[in-house]
Amino acid sequence: MNNQVQLITYADRFGQGQISDLHRYLTNNLKPALAGGVHLLPFFAPIDGADAGYDPINHDQVDARIGNWEDIKKLSSDFPLTVDLIVNHISDKSKPFLDVKAKGSQSPYFELFLTKDKVFPNGATEEDISKIYRPRPNRPFSLRKLGSGEKLEFWTTFSQHQLDIDVQSEAGKKYLHRLIKQFSEAGVKMIRLDAIGYAIKKAGSSCFMLPETFDFISEICEIAHSYHLEVLCEIHAHHEIQKAIAERVDYVYDFVLPPLVLYTLFTKNTSRLKQWLAISPKNCLTVLDTHDGIGVMDVADINGKAGILSHQEIDLLVSSIHKNSNDSSKMATGTAASNLDLYQVNSSYYDALGGDDQLYLIARALQFFCPGIPQVYYGGLVAASNDIKLLEKTKVGRDINRPYLNFKEIDIALQKPVVQKLLALMEFRNTQAAFNGEFSVLSSDDSQICLHWQKNQFWSELKVDLKNKTLRIESQDGAFTFNSKPHGTN
Repeated sequence: MNNQVQLITYADRFGQGQISDLHRYLTNNLKPALAGGVHLLPFFAPIDGADAGYDPINHDQVDARIGNWEDIKKLSSDFPLTVDLIVNHISDKSKPFLDVKAKGSQSPYFELFLTKDKVFPNGATEEDISKIYRPRPNRPFSLRKLGSGEKLEFWTTFSQHQLDIDVQSEAGKKYLHRLIKQFSEAGVKMIRLDAIGYAIKKAGSSCFMLPETFDFISEICEIAHSYHLEVLCEIHAHHEIQKAIAERVDYVYDFVLPPLVLYTLFTKNTSRLKQWLAISPKNCLTVLDTHDGIGVMDVADINGKAGILSHQEIDLLVSSIHKNSNDSSKMATGTAASNLDLYQVNSSYYDALGGDDQLYLIARALQFFCPGIPQVYYGGLVAASNDIKLLEKTKVGRDINRPYLNFKEIDIALQKPVVQKLLALMEFRNTQAAFNGEFSVLSSDDSQICLHWQKNQFWSELKVDLKNKTLRIESQDGAFTFNSKPHGTN
């Protein structure tokens, strides 16, 4: 992938709902800012299932309502494309599971799905079940009565509508291999391994990020590389696990950065951020916001291992987000909303900062200057506020930061001064050779930070003063000032 800014977006929530329309709009309006490409969130059939595309009925079919594989090929020819390989599960409405539902263990698809007794052939005690790490407040199994008369408990890590795949079975291996091949043929450049941390289950364990999981990740990488695809691994876990994964894949997310940048801005203290930058993996993608919430576990103590932030610091972080968003984030987080992840706070990043344009630009500047390839979420691109109406309609916590925006609304948002400056900053990040060189954090007191990049005679430097809420960017070409004129005008 290019070391330039990428967009994270849904095809049906950013524009008119067609991949071809999205392609045209990005080409005509945003290509200089998004030279790094696009992470197109699930576009599989259906895009509007129980989990916004992450519960595919047909993972190798583009939802016909928004396009086809030819549209994907055309988009990938202009924007290096990342797509999701949903490793852990498929929908309970999928053809394979409907066949299992009708025929039971006699179905030719039965081997594809993971049942409780495959992992616990002698039964599972409550102690066994309590050890299983769960991202959401539900039991990891769902009891199903099949047409054969059999009653079986199927693994459903995320929800009862998302049936876990037995990735160690021959059927599971063939299924994932087929998808990887399909993505390669569509011109995709990188696959994002979604929920892969939960894919391997083992009796007596947490069933999350086991030693066998690392081996499985390596196997997937080997297959992907044989099709000339790069691999991005999506794991929310202790930061030491992220660093270990980084040794196995092409890229990991720097999921520590989103909460840590907020904490830095809230406290006006850069010491924690500097500590992280001294040890963070460098083969990463940086984000501030995504289609999921703002992670907490990524900076927390886990199983006795020290985190980047203490429990008290995390409490301050979370309470500050709620306060800045006028408690709208509280409405979308925890037991207040369904279909949530226990380790995330649901809010737009802009509202997490209280809608403060200057703090938002400082946050983005920090992201762009930290090591890694920057990704900007479509809501973050337009500095979107929390979508309370959508939350009230769907009762799904993460929808507060998953707005539906038509092109007219996007056109208007792109003219906002804060968005104009963000676009200028993105174009600066895309055109500076220094970001392919050496990174360093220059000495400064705890209320300031200076991030420096150098490649031969090219250099770029960011200076942030949190007490005075200022940022200054300089390069070999001189000081960079944000364009005050409408973006794209002379």
